Amino acid sequence: MPASMRSTDLAAGRGQPRTPLQRMKKFLAGYHRLLQRLLTVLMGLLIVPVSLQVLSRYTGVIPRYIWTEEAARFCFVWIIMIGSMIAVRDRAHFDVDVLPHPKTPRQQGIAGLIVHCGMMMMALVFVRYGYDFAKFGAMQNSEMSGINMLSIYVAFPLAGVTW
Repeated sequence: MPASMRSTDLAAGRGQPRTPLQRMKKFLAGYHRLLQRLLTVLMGLLIVPVSLQVLSRYTGVIPRYIWTEEAARFCFVWIIMIGSMIAVRDRAHFDVDVLPHPKTPRQQGIAGLIVHCGMMMMALVFVRYGYDFAKFGAMQNSEMSGINMLSIYVAFPLAGVTW
């Protein structure tokens, strides 16, 4: 094996990841960057239909566009779902204090386990019923733009899988 391909070089991050865990971490980091970029693009795209709505409402310069409300709503659905995916990974989601704040490391671990189990159950609900919701959306088109609703409804099971 050449000196440049030693396993220590690979494990140190100077080549392809060596273990499945390292490969998974690299994949998840890339997926997280992709989600962040998609969120940024969607936030930028949301400005267009909302600006058109405001201009058409308060000025007579352009006619009223009905599709802008629909496009803004669809964009907002994806922003919420992608934002929730990022928030779960970054641990930036909100916590509800139902039980007293744990004092010992053991209690903190148990509380964290309870929170993660609750999140897993909610993710499974989103996957299970989101799949049915997406199948239902595959049979529908939006009224104004004619977009197949699957492209919107698939955000729900995707969020469940990502959580």
